Amino acid sequence: MPVIFVFLDGVGLAPTSPHNPLATAATPTLQQLLGGPLTQEQIQQQPALLLRAIDTTLGVPGLPQSGTGQTALLTGVNAPALVGRHQPYYPPVALRPLLAERSIFHQVQTRGLRATFANAFTPGYWQALADRRLRRTAGVIAAEGAGLRLRNLDDLRAGHALMWDITHALLSRRDPALNIPVIAAQLAGERLAALAHTHDLVFFECFLPDLAGHGRLPVSVADVLEWIDGLLAGLLAALRPQDTLLLTSDHGNIEDCTAAGHTHNPVPLLVVGAAARHFATVQDSTGVAAGIIAALSSP
Repeated sequence: MPVIFVFLDGVGLAPTSPHNPLATAATPTLQQLLGGPLTQEQIQQQPALLLRAIDTTLGVPGLPQSGTGQTALLTGVNAPALVGRHQPYYPPVALRPLLAERSIFHQVQTRGLRATFANAFTPGYWQALADRRLRRTAGVIAAEGAGLRLRNLDDLRAGHALMWDITHALLSRRDPALNIPVIAAQLAGERLAALAHTHDLVFFECFLPDLAGHGRLPVSVADVLEWIDGLLAGLLAALRPQDTLLLTSDHGNIEDCTAAGHTHNPVPLLVVGAAARHFATVQDSTGVAAGIIAALSSP
């Protein structure tokens, strides 16, 4: 029973309001799926559809952050409590062995199952790491620790990988020399769904919401939410009866345009498919990994 894990950085679950872009953006796929936008009013549980609000503060004062929040999602361990704070951007050195040795990727593989990282990485990304202009995300540390092959531009051109920006629009603008054509968000979703035909866990990470919420993109928040909705449209249309879509985040941000940065809002745990029942009791981000293992272990 494959699980497709869509990680969206910086998406909280808040009530409907004029200040919540998730309530006002054009997201027809989510509207049809949930009976309304991705807001707290649509929290629900059905046999093959679950929307819960889960906590990311994890009992630690301060605003949730990416470094520790993503680590908690990928390992099932309360990373902020472990290091005594919410760590922004990238996981601190103290958490890297945890990610390498106890990630959901590692847990899947030790059970004889197949995990894959759907994102493609450009030569420029690896050069930025070498030049110390970037550091590895929790997802990359976990994938490398589990020995997963990280996909490249050849995979992307062949339709066997996705860019974090979904449509390649930002990649094409930033590095036109790569000659990567812009695609429809729906096609990206179809390609993501296809990876579940040969893998048990498919992981895709997208940083668009958090970057848009911080005002760091040359596109609008509305555009970003439309791309994500398009991705989900293609993915859900191609989902097989045995597949399950899991979507969640590490902290809030984009759901409140009045906030200067992250928020204390819970984040959505959206699950679509036969394995939705395995996530019905998840209370916070540390429960997601166990839900994935339960879903993959069910007959």
